Amino acid sequence: MNRKLAGQTILVTGGAGFIGSHLVDRLIQEGAEQVVVIDSLFVGDEANLDQATASGKLAFYRDDIEISSALDYVFERHSIDSVFNCATKALNYSFLNPSNAFSTNVTGVLNLLELQRRGAFKTLCHFSTSEVYGTAVYEPMDENHPRNPTTTYAAGKAAADLAVESYARMFDLDSIIVRPFNNYGPRQNHRGMLAGVIPITAWRIHQGGAPEVHGTGRQSRDFIYVADTVDAVVKLFERMPAGDNVNISTDNQIAIEDLIGQISRYLGFQGQMIGRDARAADVMCHNASNEKVRRLIDFQLTPFPEGLATTLDWYRSRWEGAGQ
Repeated sequence: MNRKLAGQTILVTGGAGFIGSHLVDRLIQEGAEQVVVIDSLFVGDEANLDQATASGKLAFYRDDIEISSALDYVFERHSIDSVFNCATKALNYSFLNPSNAFSTNVTGVLNLLELQRRGAFKTLCHFSTSEVYGTAVYEPMDENHPRNPTTTYAAGKAAADLAVESYARMFDLDSIIVRPFNNYGPRQNHRGMLAGVIPITAWRIHQGGAPEVHGTGRQSRDFIYVADTVDAVVKLFERMPAGDNVNISTDNQIAIEDLIGQISRYLGFQGQMIGRDARAADVMCHNASNEKVRRLIDFQLTPFPEGLATTLDWYRSRWEGAGQ
């Protein structure tokens, strides 16, 4: 296996996004020689890369991995050792443009796999999602749980997983799949329909509005702090067998209604939530098993109240300081 990060040139697709930008910072801390980022800035923000830019080790390309020539351009200019594929479009985008939400996830990874098959780089770490499982048919959900995506976003991610697994078998590629559950933390998008539930709820309260809950509010999610996900991914990179996949989660779950209540109390909101219609194809339950990841690495988790407070403080200071 002999994978390493120190001294390497690493490509992070979607590296200006929420999880991707935190991963970029960590890779630089781990001693990467250079981190190359390609991001269309569909939801990502170049400001998320300020810390990486200041290090002098970042090369940034605003482009789209769905376009194979865009990737060719990057690979012609850099000798890439490994790729972390974080590029995607937010789940809610699949309700606006279902076809592109699917094809983004599939086309991008196929372009990368073709480059890897031709020897352009050695190792691919592909980011999957808990959404490929759909609603739990048993709990906790382990890596053998049936994949039953309920949206075209999730279907595209499931197809991408199958592509990575099949290429690894067919061409003996060094490819691995990490499957984070519901990430939260600083830098997650808070704007519009594509926002995450934690930042959009905080934003509504900050703006003097009321938080919103869809359906019964008893839908549950397994929220994991973004720094914990990145820590796990960096550790797994050196240990996972080629072709393998692993869940990254917290062995816990919280109902969305309860989550919004916690956010409201922390931010001093004392009004009533606004009820909205249930979202079509909404996953009702996510509660993952961490048995496999704990066998592979020293897996550390931030307690949810601590992570939530850190996250809400980050948004509040940013909005109050910048008047956004």
